[in-house]
Amino acid sequence: MLTKTFGNLGWPVSAVGLGAWNIGNQWGDIDDTTAWATIRAAYDAGMTLFDVAESYGIPNGLSEMRVGQALSGIRHNVILVSKIGNWGKRANSEIPKTGIDAIRISGHAILGRLRTDWVDVILCHEGNVAEPTVYLEGFEALKDEGCLRAYGISTNDLDVLKNFNREGTCSVVQVDYSLLNRSAEETFLPYCQEHGIAVMVRGPLAKGLLSGRYAQNTVFTDSVRASWNAGGSQRAQFEARAPRVGRLADVVSPGEAMVQAAIRYTFSHPAVSVSIPGAKSAAQARTNAAAGSRALTEEELAGLREAVGS
Repeated sequence: MLTKTFGNLGWPVSAVGLGAWNIGNQWGDIDDTTAWATIRAAYDAGMTLFDVAESYGIPNGLSEMRVGQALSGIRHNVILVSKIGNWGKRANSEIPKTGIDAIRISGHAILGRLRTDWVDVILCHEGNVAEPTVYLEGFEALKDEGCLRAYGISTNDLDVLKNFNREGTCSVVQVDYSLLNRSAEETFLPYCQEHGIAVMVRGPLAKGLLSGRYAQNTVFTDSVRASWNAGGSQRAQFEARAPRVGRLADVVSPGEAMVQAAIRYTFSHPAVSVSIPGAKSAAQARTNAAAGSRALTEEELAGLREAVGS
């Protein structure tokens, strides 16, 4: 597994980490034993960063609980990242964020679910937040209490990131970036590189589409991708992307080879610290981890871009 540097924080981090959204039942039911085996397989294969959020799981927080249980005894060997800001939306209720205690209390709850005394990174999970003061002050309070090492935001909007970084305290950002969505390359990633912000890539497999295993007539039964089905709100996007994956299959075989090429594409960018694909089994975790064995050459990167087009 390649080791990269986590922005200006300077922490060594595996090029591939585990996105733990998938082990919380929103992508289809899995049991505790399978979830724990997936997490430990990721760790055994060299992953040192694990990404969760308070809103991941059915019920909310289940992904954090499973990660905390699985990493018991080895927590000190890994970087834990979580997020605050979305569980209220999933519960169809508005959580008042009028003071720093709303953020502090959420942070303390994350500690409990993860079974840890500290979290390495907490991110604002509101990607379009217009006024981030309550998050900035809340995260600073958690740092003062010794509960938190660094913080940032999960967003695809450069203006939102700049506003969140207005005091120069945003250390980490999580952004959607893949072979099928390369818009971050234009200005977002260069800004992060200039300011030393550690970049975590979510969606490197475009919610599994870049495995090459799905056709336009696939019916998705999980709650995350149900909107790809006929009549769904994201059907048009799915229909536009599927042929691009088909063209990619002409140069990279569907399955493990395509998965690893897609993951490598993201962390091969010099601004990226870690790519965090999800997994629902130990075998998937090992396949993802194997992508971290090497970066792509400029020739390989260009070939992949040419295959999928824009």
